Amino acid sequence: MSHTGLHIGGRLAGKLKGKHTITEQTAYGVLAIIACSHLLNDMLQSVVPAVYPILKESYGLSFVQIGIITFLLQLTSSIIQPFVGLYADRRPRPYSLAWGMCFTLVGLVQLAWAASFASILVAVCCIGIGSAVFHPEASRVAQMGHYRHQGKQTYAEASRVAQMASGGKKGLAQSIFQVGGNGGSSLGPLLAALVVLPYGQHSIGLFALVAIVACLLLVHIGGWYSARLAYCTAHHTPPAQATHGLSPHMVRCCMGMLVVLIFSKYFYTACITNYFTFYLIEKFHVSVQTSQLCLFAYLAAFAIGTLVGGMLGDRYGRKYVILGSIFGSAPFALLLPYANLLWTMVLVVLVGLVISSAFSAILVYATDLMPDKVGVIAGVFFGLMFGLGGVASALFGWLADCTSITHVFHLSCYLPLLGVVAVFLPNIKGR
Repeated sequence: MSHTGLHIGGRLAGKLKGKHTITEQTAYGVLAIIACSHLLNDMLQSVVPAVYPILKESYGLSFVQIGIITFLLQLTSSIIQPFVGLYADRRPRPYSLAWGMCFTLVGLVQLAWAASFASILVAVCCIGIGSAVFHPEASRVAQMGHYRHQGKQTYAEASRVAQMASGGKKGLAQSIFQVGGNGGSSLGPLLAALVVLPYGQHSIGLFALVAIVACLLLVHIGGWYSARLAYCTAHHTPPAQATHGLSPHMVRCCMGMLVVLIFSKYFYTACITNYFTFYLIEKFHVSVQTSQLCLFAYLAAFAIGTLVGGMLGDRYGRKYVILGSIFGSAPFALLLPYANLLWTMVLVVLVGLVISSAFSAILVYATDLMPDKVGVIAGVFFGLMFGLGGVASALFGWLADCTSITHVFHLSCYLPLLGVVAVFLPNIKGR
Protein backbone atom coordinates (compact mmCIF):
# COMPACT_ATOMS: atom_id res chain seq x y z
CA MET A 1 0.00 0.00 0.00
CA SER A 2 1.26 3.50 -0.83
CA HIS A 3 2.16 6.16 1.73
CA THR A 4 -0.89 8.16 0.65
CA GLY A 5 -3.16 5.16 1.14
CA LEU A 6 -1.80 4.60 4.64
CA HIS A 7 -2.34 8.26 5.48
CA ILE A 8 -5.96 8.18 4.32
CA GLY A 9 -6.57 4.92 6.18
CA GLY A 10 -5.11 6.39 9.36
CA ARG A 11 -7.31 9.50 9.08
CA LEU A 12 -10.41 7.32 8.60
CA ALA A 13 -9.52 5.21 11.64
CA GLY A 14 -9.03 8.37 13.67
CA LYS A 15 -12.49 9.64 12.76
CA LEU A 16 -14.08 6.36 13.82
CA LYS A 17 -12.19 6.27 17.09
CA GLY A 18 -12.86 9.89 17.89
CA LYS A 19 -10.85 12.14 20.20
CA HIS A 20 -10.92 10.30 23.46
CA THR A 21 -9.84 12.38 26.39
CA ILE A 22 -10.45 11.51 29.98
CA THR A 23 -12.75 14.46 30.46
CA GLU A 24 -15.21 13.76 27.64
CA GLN A 25 -16.68 10.50 28.89
CA THR A 26 -19.11 9.78 31.72
CA ALA A 27 -19.61 6.48 33.46
CA TYR A 28 -23.14 6.02 32.20
CA GLY A 29 -22.20 7.10 28.70
CA VAL A 30 -19.52 4.41 28.48
CA LEU A 31 -21.84 1.81 29.98
CA ALA A 32 -24.63 2.75 27.56
CA ILE A 33 -22.36 2.27 24.53
CA ILE A 34 -20.91 -1.03 25.74
CA ALA A 35 -24.42 -2.24 26.64
CA CYS A 36 -25.61 -1.31 23.15
CA SER A 37 -22.67 -3.22 21.68
CA HIS A 38 -23.55 -6.18 23.89
CA LEU A 39 -27.14 -5.95 22.65
CA LEU A 40 -26.04 -6.11 19.01
CA ASN A 41 -23.54 -8.91 19.67
CA ASP A 42 -25.98 -11.16 21.51
CA MET A 43 -28.81 -10.35 19.10
CA LEU A 44 -26.66 -11.76 16.32
CA GLN A 45 -25.81 -14.78 18.48
CA SER A 46 -29.48 -15.49 19.23
CA VAL A 47 -30.40 -15.51 15.54
CA VAL A 48 -28.78 -18.95 15.29
CA PRO A 49 -31.17 -20.87 17.63
CA ALA A 50 -34.07 -18.74 16.37
CA VAL A 51 -33.67 -20.16 12.85
CA TYR A 52 -33.43 -23.79 13.98
CA PRO A 53 -36.90 -24.62 12.59
CA ILE A 54 -35.81 -23.39 9.14
CA LEU A 55 -32.49 -25.24 9.27
CA LYS A 56 -34.18 -28.41 10.52
CA GLU A 57 -36.66 -28.40 7.64
CA SER A 58 -34.23 -27.27 4.91
CA TYR A 59 -31.47 -29.76 5.73
CA GLY A 60 -33.56 -32.55 7.29
CA LEU A 61 -31.71 -32.24 10.61
CA SER A 62 -32.45 -34.36 13.68
CA PHE A 63 -32.70 -32.96 17.20
CA VAL A 64 -29.24 -34.41 17.85
CA GLN A 65 -27.83 -32.35 14.96
CA ILE A 66 -29.63 -29.26 16.28
CA GLY A 67 -27.98 -29.91 19.62
CA ILE A 68 -24.57 -30.33 17.94
CA ILE A 69 -24.94 -26.91 16.27
CA THR A 70 -25.61 -25.25 19.63
CA PHE A 71 -22.90 -27.32 21.29
CA LEU A 72 -20.24 -26.11 18.83
CA LEU A 73 -21.49 -22.52 19.02
CA GLN A 74 -21.26 -22.49 22.79
CA LEU A 75 -18.20 -24.71 23.11
CA THR A 76 -16.14 -22.57 20.73
CA SER A 77 -16.71 -19.49 22.81
CA SER A 78 -16.46 -21.23 26.18
CA ILE A 79 -13.05 -22.80 25.50
CA ILE A 80 -11.50 -19.57 24.23
CA GLN A 81 -13.01 -17.08 26.68
CA PRO A 82 -10.88 -17.87 29.77
CA PHE A 83 -7.68 -17.52 27.71
CA VAL A 84 -8.93 -14.24 26.26
CA GLY A 85 -9.66 -13.04 29.80
CA LEU A 86 -6.22 -14.10 31.07
CA TYR A 87 -4.51 -12.32 28.19
CA ALA A 88 -6.68 -9.22 28.71
CA ASP A 89 -5.65 -9.01 32.38
CA ARG A 90 -1.97 -9.10 31.40
CA ARG A 91 -2.03 -7.17 28.13
CA PRO A 92 -5.34 -5.43 27.37
CA ARG A 93 -6.10 -4.97 23.68
CA PRO A 94 -8.82 -2.31 23.38
CA TYR A 95 -9.53 -2.85 19.68
CA SER A 96 -9.85 -6.63 20.02
CA LEU A 97 -13.58 -6.06 20.58
CA ALA A 98 -13.99 -4.82 17.01
CA TRP A 99 -11.88 -7.66 15.63
CA GLY A 100 -14.07 -10.17 17.48
CA MET A 101 -17.16 -8.71 15.84
CA CYS A 102 -15.53 -9.26 12.44
CA PHE A 103 -15.55 -13.01 13.14
CA THR A 104 -19.27 -12.79 13.87
CA LEU A 105 -19.75 -10.92 10.59
CA VAL A 106 -18.00 -13.68 8.63
CA GLY A 107 -20.04 -16.37 10.42
CA LEU A 108 -23.36 -14.69 9.59
CA VAL A 109 -22.51 -14.44 5.90
CA GLN A 110 -21.43 -18.08 5.90
CA LEU A 111 -24.65 -19.17 7.64
CA ALA A 112 -26.82 -17.24 5.17
CA TRP A 113 -25.39 -19.19 2.22
CA ALA A 114 -24.51 -22.47 3.91
CA ALA A 115 -24.77 -25.38 1.51
CA SER A 116 -24.50 -28.26 3.97
CA PHE A 117 -24.57 -29.25 7.62
CA ALA A 118 -20.76 -29.01 7.71
CA SER A 119 -20.81 -25.41 6.45
CA ILE A 120 -23.37 -24.55 9.13
CA LEU A 121 -20.96 -25.87 11.75
CA VAL A 122 -18.11 -23.73 10.32
CA ALA A 123 -20.37 -20.67 10.42
CA VAL A 124 -21.41 -21.12 14.05
CA CYS A 125 -17.77 -21.70 15.06
CA CYS A 126 -16.89 -18.27 13.61
CA ILE A 127 -19.78 -16.71 15.50
CA GLY A 128 -18.61 -18.49 18.68
CA ILE A 129 -15.09 -17.08 18.30
CA GLY A 130 -16.55 -13.59 17.95
CA SER A 131 -18.44 -14.06 21.20
CA ALA A 132 -15.34 -15.41 22.96
CA VAL A 133 -13.33 -12.30 22.13
CA PHE A 134 -16.15 -9.89 22.99
CA HIS A 135 -17.37 -10.88 26.44
CA PRO A 136 -14.25 -10.90 28.70
CA GLU A 137 -12.80 -7.68 27.29
CA ALA A 138 -16.19 -5.95 27.21
CA SER A 139 -16.75 -6.94 30.82
CA ARG A 140 -13.42 -5.27 31.67
CA VAL A 141 -14.61 -2.10 29.96
CA ALA A 142 -17.82 -2.17 31.99
CA GLN A 143 -15.75 -2.52 35.13
CA MET A 144 -13.46 0.35 34.18
CA GLY A 145 -16.40 2.66 33.46
CA HIS A 146 -16.82 3.77 37.07
CA TYR A 147 -14.69 6.87 36.58
CA ARG A 148 -16.56 10.15 36.69
CA HIS A 149 -15.33 13.32 35.04
CA GLN A 150 -15.46 16.88 36.27
CA GLY A 151 -13.74 19.81 34.60
CA LYS A 152 -10.21 18.85 33.66
CA GLN A 153 -9.76 16.33 36.43
CA THR A 154 -10.71 12.71 36.52
CA TYR A 155 -11.19 10.96 39.80
CA ALA A 156 -12.35 7.51 40.81
CA GLU A 157 -14.79 7.08 43.62
CA ALA A 158 -12.56 4.18 44.61
CA SER A 159 -8.87 3.96 43.81
CA ARG A 160 -8.99 0.74 41.83
CA VAL A 161 -9.41 0.16 38.12
CA ALA A 162 -11.17 -3.16 38.63
CA GLN A 163 -14.04 -1.71 40.68
CA MET A 164 -17.45 -1.75 39.06
CA ALA A 165 -19.24 1.20 37.52
CA SER A 166 -21.52 3.82 38.99
CA GLY A 167 -19.74 4.88 42.12
CA GLY A 168 -19.37 1.44 43.61
CA LYS A 169 -22.77 0.12 42.50
CA LYS A 170 -21.20 -2.95 41.01
CA GLY A 171 -24.36 -4.92 40.51
CA LEU A 172 -26.03 -2.06 38.66
CA ALA A 173 -23.05 -1.57 36.35
CA GLN A 174 -22.77 -5.26 35.50
CA SER A 175 -26.54 -5.46 35.03
CA ILE A 176 -26.51 -2.55 32.58
CA PHE A 177 -23.87 -4.40 30.61
CA GLN A 178 -25.67 -7.72 30.93
CA VAL A 179 -29.14 -6.37 30.15
CA GLY A 180 -27.82 -5.25 26.79
CA GLY A 181 -26.94 -8.86 26.04
CA ASN A 182 -30.27 -10.16 27.31
CA GLY A 183 -32.14 -7.53 25.33
CA GLY A 184 -30.27 -8.59 22.23
CA SER A 185 -31.06 -12.25 22.94
CA SER A 186 -34.75 -11.38 23.09
CA LEU A 187 -34.66 -9.36 19.86
CA GLY A 188 -32.98 -12.13 17.88
CA PRO A 189 -35.99 -14.49 17.80
CA LEU A 190 -38.34 -11.57 17.12
CA LEU A 191 -36.31 -10.39 14.14
CA ALA A 192 -35.95 -13.96 12.94
CA ALA A 193 -39.74 -14.31 13.01
CA LEU A 194 -40.20 -11.03 11.13
CA VAL A 195 -37.32 -11.33 8.64
CA VAL A 196 -35.85 -14.81 8.29
CA LEU A 197 -39.00 -16.94 8.46
CA PRO A 198 -40.86 -14.99 5.73
CA TYR A 199 -37.85 -14.45 3.43
CA GLY A 200 -35.76 -17.56 3.97
CA GLN A 201 -32.26 -18.49 5.04
CA HIS A 202 -30.45 -16.03 2.75
CA SER A 203 -32.04 -13.12 4.62
CA ILE A 204 -29.71 -13.92 7.53
CA GLY A 205 -27.16 -11.99 5.48
CA LEU A 206 -29.05 -8.78 6.34
CA PHE A 207 -27.85 -9.13 9.91
CA ALA A 208 -24.31 -8.59 8.62
CA LEU A 209 -25.25 -4.89 8.43
CA VAL A 210 -25.92 -4.98 12.17
CA ALA A 211 -22.48 -6.51 12.71
CA ILE A 212 -20.90 -3.60 10.82
CA VAL A 213 -22.70 -1.08 13.06
CA ALA A 214 -21.48 -3.00 16.12
CA CYS A 215 -17.91 -2.87 14.76
CA LEU A 216 -18.06 0.92 14.51
CA LEU A 217 -19.35 1.23 18.08
CA LEU A 218 -16.60 -1.05 19.34
CA VAL A 219 -13.94 0.98 17.54
CA HIS A 220 -15.23 4.01 19.46
CA ILE A 221 -15.12 2.06 22.74
CA GLY A 222 -11.60 0.96 21.88
CA GLY A 223 -10.54 4.60 21.67
CA TRP A 224 -11.98 5.36 25.11
CA TYR A 225 -10.44 2.18 26.52
CA SER A 226 -7.00 3.15 25.20
CA ALA A 227 -7.28 6.59 26.81
CA ARG A 228 -8.33 5.03 30.11
CA LEU A 229 -5.41 2.59 30.08
CA ALA A 230 -2.97 5.41 29.27
CA TYR A 231 -4.33 7.47 32.16
CA CYS A 232 -4.01 4.58 34.62
CA THR A 233 -0.45 3.89 33.48
CA ALA A 234 0.57 7.56 33.75
CA HIS A 235 -0.93 7.91 37.24
CA HIS A 236 0.28 4.54 38.50
CA THR A 237 -3.18 3.36 39.51
CA PRO A 238 -2.74 0.54 42.04
CA PRO A 239 -4.21 -2.90 41.32
CA ALA A 240 -7.34 -4.00 43.09
CA GLN A 241 -6.92 -5.90 46.35
CA ALA A 242 -9.28 -8.34 48.04
CA THR A 243 -10.85 -7.04 51.28
CA HIS A 244 -13.25 -9.88 52.14
CA GLY A 245 -10.85 -11.57 54.61
CA LEU A 246 -11.63 -15.10 53.42
CA SER A 247 -8.95 -17.78 53.35
CA PRO A 248 -7.77 -19.15 49.98
CA HIS A 249 -9.50 -22.44 50.80
CA MET A 250 -12.79 -20.65 51.45
CA VAL A 251 -12.41 -18.67 48.22
CA ARG A 252 -12.00 -21.96 46.31
CA CYS A 253 -15.08 -23.41 48.05
CA CYS A 254 -17.10 -20.33 47.12
CA MET A 255 -15.97 -20.61 43.52
CA GLY A 256 -17.06 -24.25 43.50
CA MET A 257 -20.50 -23.32 44.79
CA LEU A 258 -20.80 -20.60 42.14
CA VAL A 259 -19.99 -23.18 39.45
CA VAL A 260 -22.81 -25.41 40.76
CA LEU A 261 -25.18 -22.44 40.62
CA ILE A 262 -24.09 -21.59 37.07
CA PHE A 263 -24.70 -25.22 36.12
CA SER A 264 -28.21 -25.15 37.60
CA LYS A 265 -29.17 -21.88 35.94
CA TYR A 266 -27.77 -22.47 32.46
CA PHE A 267 -28.74 -26.09 32.08
CA TYR A 268 -32.31 -25.05 32.74
CA THR A 269 -32.31 -21.84 30.69
CA ALA A 270 -30.66 -23.68 27.77
CA CYS A 271 -33.64 -26.02 27.72
CA ILE A 272 -36.05 -23.09 27.44
CA THR A 273 -33.99 -20.98 25.03
CA ASN A 274 -33.30 -23.77 22.54
CA TYR A 275 -36.36 -26.01 22.81
CA PHE A 276 -39.26 -23.90 24.06
CA THR A 277 -40.47 -23.25 20.50
CA PHE A 278 -40.46 -26.99 19.76
CA TYR A 279 -42.21 -27.64 23.09
CA LEU A 280 -45.04 -25.23 22.24
CA ILE A 281 -45.39 -26.65 18.73
CA GLU A 282 -45.43 -30.26 19.95
CA LYS A 283 -47.71 -29.83 22.97
CA PHE A 284 -50.07 -27.03 21.89
CA HIS A 285 -49.75 -27.21 18.06
CA VAL A 286 -49.05 -23.48 17.66
CA SER A 287 -47.42 -22.01 14.54
CA VAL A 288 -43.67 -21.40 14.27
CA GLN A 289 -44.17 -17.63 14.33
CA THR A 290 -46.39 -17.85 17.43
CA SER A 291 -43.78 -19.97 19.19
CA GLN A 292 -41.07 -17.41 18.32
CA LEU A 293 -43.17 -14.60 19.76
CA CYS A 294 -43.64 -16.63 22.95
CA LEU A 295 -39.87 -17.13 23.17
CA PHE A 296 -39.46 -13.37 22.72
CA ALA A 297 -41.76 -12.78 25.72
CA TYR A 298 -39.60 -15.05 27.88
CA LEU A 299 -36.35 -13.43 26.75
CA ALA A 300 -37.74 -9.91 27.22
CA ALA A 301 -38.72 -10.82 30.79
CA PHE A 302 -35.22 -12.23 31.20
CA ALA A 303 -33.70 -8.87 30.21
CA ILE A 304 -35.92 -6.91 32.62
CA GLY A 305 -35.10 -9.26 35.49
CA THR A 306 -31.38 -8.85 34.87
CA LEU A 307 -31.50 -5.08 35.39
CA VAL A 308 -33.71 -5.29 38.47
CA GLY A 309 -31.52 -8.01 39.97
CA GLY A 310 -28.40 -5.85 39.77
CA MET A 311 -30.05 -3.03 41.71
CA LEU A 312 -31.42 -5.43 44.32
CA GLY A 313 -27.97 -7.00 44.73
CA ASP A 314 -26.37 -3.62 45.47
CA ARG A 315 -29.05 -2.83 48.03
CA TYR A 316 -29.80 -6.12 49.76
CA GLY A 317 -26.79 -8.30 49.06
CA ARG A 318 -25.70 -10.44 46.12
CA LYS A 319 -25.91 -13.68 48.12
CA TYR A 320 -29.63 -13.19 48.64
CA VAL A 321 -30.22 -12.26 45.01
CA ILE A 322 -28.44 -15.44 43.88
CA LEU A 323 -30.50 -17.56 46.28
CA GLY A 324 -33.80 -15.88 45.43
CA SER A 325 -33.10 -15.93 41.70
CA ILE A 326 -32.28 -19.61 41.14
CA PHE A 327 -34.03 -21.34 44.05
CA GLY A 328 -36.90 -18.82 43.90
CA SER A 329 -37.67 -19.78 40.29
CA ALA A 330 -38.13 -23.47 41.23
CA PRO A 331 -41.89 -23.29 42.03
CA PHE A 332 -42.67 -21.75 38.64
CA ALA A 333 -40.37 -24.21 36.83
CA LEU A 334 -41.98 -27.20 38.55
CA LEU A 335 -45.48 -26.07 37.55
CA LEU A 336 -44.58 -25.26 33.93
CA PRO A 337 -44.85 -28.78 32.38
CA TYR A 338 -48.38 -29.22 33.77
CA ALA A 339 -49.88 -25.89 32.67
CA ASN A 340 -52.14 -25.06 29.72
CA LEU A 341 -51.00 -22.65 27.01
CA LEU A 342 -52.05 -19.47 28.82
CA TRP A 343 -50.46 -20.47 32.12
CA THR A 344 -47.41 -21.78 30.32
CA MET A 345 -46.81 -18.26 29.03
CA VAL A 346 -47.43 -16.72 32.46
CA LEU A 347 -45.10 -19.16 34.19
CA VAL A 348 -42.29 -18.92 31.62
CA VAL A 349 -42.36 -15.11 31.90
CA LEU A 350 -42.16 -15.40 35.71
CA VAL A 351 -39.26 -17.84 35.37
CA GLY A 352 -37.47 -15.37 33.08
CA LEU A 353 -38.02 -12.46 35.48
CA VAL A 354 -36.78 -14.35 38.53
CA ILE A 355 -33.93 -16.55 37.30
CA SER A 356 -32.32 -13.86 35.12
CA SER A 357 -30.92 -11.81 38.00
CA ALA A 358 -28.51 -14.56 39.06
CA PHE A 359 -25.66 -14.17 36.57
CA SER A 360 -24.82 -10.51 37.25
CA ALA A 361 -24.85 -11.20 40.99
CA ILE A 362 -22.70 -14.34 40.55
CA LEU A 363 -20.15 -12.54 38.36
CA VAL A 364 -19.86 -9.56 40.72
CA TYR A 365 -19.60 -11.90 43.73
CA ALA A 366 -16.80 -13.83 41.97
CA THR A 367 -14.87 -10.66 41.05
CA ASP A 368 -15.19 -9.50 44.67
CA LEU A 369 -13.52 -12.76 45.69
CA MET A 370 -10.64 -12.21 43.22
CA PRO A 371 -10.65 -8.49 42.24
CA ASP A 372 -7.17 -8.66 40.69
CA LYS A 373 -8.29 -11.19 38.06
CA VAL A 374 -11.35 -9.54 36.52
CA GLY A 375 -10.65 -10.69 32.97
CA VAL A 376 -9.96 -14.29 33.97
CA ILE A 377 -13.08 -14.46 36.15
CA ALA A 378 -15.24 -12.92 33.43
CA GLY A 379 -13.78 -15.28 30.84
CA VAL A 380 -14.27 -18.37 33.03
CA PHE A 381 -17.84 -17.54 33.99
CA PHE A 382 -18.93 -16.41 30.54
CA GLY A 383 -17.20 -19.52 29.24
CA LEU A 384 -19.11 -21.68 31.71
CA MET A 385 -22.32 -19.95 30.73
CA PHE A 386 -21.87 -20.75 27.05
CA GLY A 387 -20.18 -24.11 27.56
CA LEU A 388 -22.75 -25.53 29.96
CA GLY A 389 -25.50 -24.16 27.76
CA GLY A 390 -23.98 -25.98 24.80
CA VAL A 391 -23.60 -29.27 26.68
CA ALA A 392 -27.18 -28.96 27.94
CA SER A 393 -28.47 -28.28 24.45
CA ALA A 394 -26.75 -31.36 23.00
CA LEU A 395 -27.87 -33.53 25.92
CA PHE A 396 -31.47 -32.33 25.78
CA GLY A 397 -31.49 -32.74 21.98
CA TRP A 398 -30.39 -36.37 22.32
CA LEU A 399 -32.97 -36.95 25.05
CA ALA A 400 -35.71 -35.35 22.93
CA ASP A 401 -34.90 -37.70 20.04
CA CYS A 402 -35.04 -40.67 22.42
CA THR A 403 -38.24 -39.60 24.17
CA SER A 404 -39.97 -36.28 23.45
CA ILE A 405 -39.58 -32.54 24.00
CA THR A 406 -42.36 -32.70 26.61
CA HIS A 407 -40.40 -35.31 28.56
CA VAL A 408 -37.32 -33.07 28.50
CA PHE A 409 -39.28 -30.24 30.12
CA HIS A 410 -40.59 -32.63 32.77
CA LEU A 411 -37.03 -33.57 33.74
CA SER A 412 -35.33 -30.17 33.50
CA CYS A 413 -37.80 -28.41 35.79
CA TYR A 414 -36.00 -29.84 38.86
CA LEU A 415 -32.69 -28.09 38.07
CA PRO A 416 -33.48 -24.76 39.82
CA LEU A 417 -33.72 -26.66 43.13
CA LEU A 418 -29.89 -26.71 43.13
CA GLY A 419 -30.09 -22.98 43.86
CA VAL A 420 -30.32 -23.89 47.56
CA VAL A 421 -26.50 -24.14 47.46
CA ALA A 422 -26.42 -20.32 47.68
CA VAL A 423 -27.45 -20.60 51.35
CA PHE A 424 -23.85 -21.63 52.15
CA LEU A 425 -22.19 -18.63 50.47
CA PRO A 426 -20.65 -16.19 52.99
CA ASN A 427 -21.60 -12.53 52.93
CA ILE A 428 -18.93 -10.26 51.46
CA LYS A 429 -18.74 -6.72 52.80
CA GLY A 430 -22.15 -7.17 54.33
CA ARG A 431 -23.47 -8.20 50.91
